[in-house]
Amino acid sequence: MAEMYIRVAEEENEEPMEIPSEDDGTVLLSTVAAQFPGACGLRYRSPVSQCMRGVRLVDGILHAPENGWGNLVYVVNYPKGRKMDEIDASSATKIKRGDQKTSDLIVLGLPWKTTEQDLKDYFSTFGEVIMVQVKRDVKTGNSKGFGFVRFAEWESQGKVMSQRHMIDGRWCDCKLPNSKQGPDEPMRSRKVFVGRCTEDMTADELRQFFMQYGEVTDVFIPKPFRAFAFVTFADDQVAASLCGEDLIIKGVSVHISNAEPKHNNTRQMMERAGRFGNGFGGQSFGGNRSDLYRHVCLEVGVGEKGVWGQKKKNVLYTEWDLSKCLE
Repeated sequence: MAEMYIRVAEEENEEPMEIPSEDDGTVLLSTVAAQFPGACGLRYRSPVSQCMRGVRLVDGILHAPENGWGNLVYVVNYPKGRKMDEIDASSATKIKRGDQKTSDLIVLGLPWKTTEQDLKDYFSTFGEVIMVQVKRDVKTGNSKGFGFVRFAEWESQGKVMSQRHMIDGRWCDCKLPNSKQGPDEPMRSRKVFVGRCTEDMTADELRQFFMQYGEVTDVFIPKPFRAFAFVTFADDQVAASLCGEDLIIKGVSVHISNAEPKHNNTRQMMERAGRFGNGFGGQSFGGNRSDLYRHVCLEVGVGEKGVWGQKKKNVLYTEWDLSKCLE
């Protein structure tokens, strides 16, 4: 069966984009939101009445009008709660980003066998590459396991930074080097901590909910369940705007806070723990790693009482738990 597309645009007078439909003729809201982050529905202008009509949405699925999708242009709906100044700010950000210059990106975790040509071939799928370099040992000529890449377009750079990459059979990370973050500009996380989750919340439901605020690249719910989750956005500004908010998901109030990168927090908290000798508030742990990690976790809002004050019996968080919390 040939794949069918419908025409969707952000505004009536803009050039539309073709969005694929499902085999049964419906369109997933998530498919629309993947191209128009924050979309919550579609509308169209009736050829008969010339009035705008809404497209029926049921459980995240958009159903075609009575006469089918036809050749109409469907306009994206956004939540009415979004203030106009927020929309203007978002547009201004897009314009600003279009004018931004690209930077060298560091590629971490490269396999030893990866060459500069391999690197260029891989990243060329994201856009025009103007520079690649694999760092090598001066004496042996062997790879040091990392390199650099630079794109011609800012959009390509942002796309590459928003995901992990499988290069020559190994997962690699691509990010701005620390030196590119100005001395007064802290590294901003694209990940948020979602506290007070309930066990019936699935990763797909969280992804669907948070897509109304921006593109979601990852959702992580720990197993066994610990009443919290992590959501990662493509844009760090979206993550920052949600921190401190209390949102309603499936009738439950969840709290959103910052999930800072572990390199910003882990060492500081370990130092505060006093090298296993002096604990928080002058307490001594007597070299007990379990107690130490329990107290460190309490510093980030998780511990013997679960998350954000929810009662939970005899919960002991391990070193792995801590690192996962602070990723």
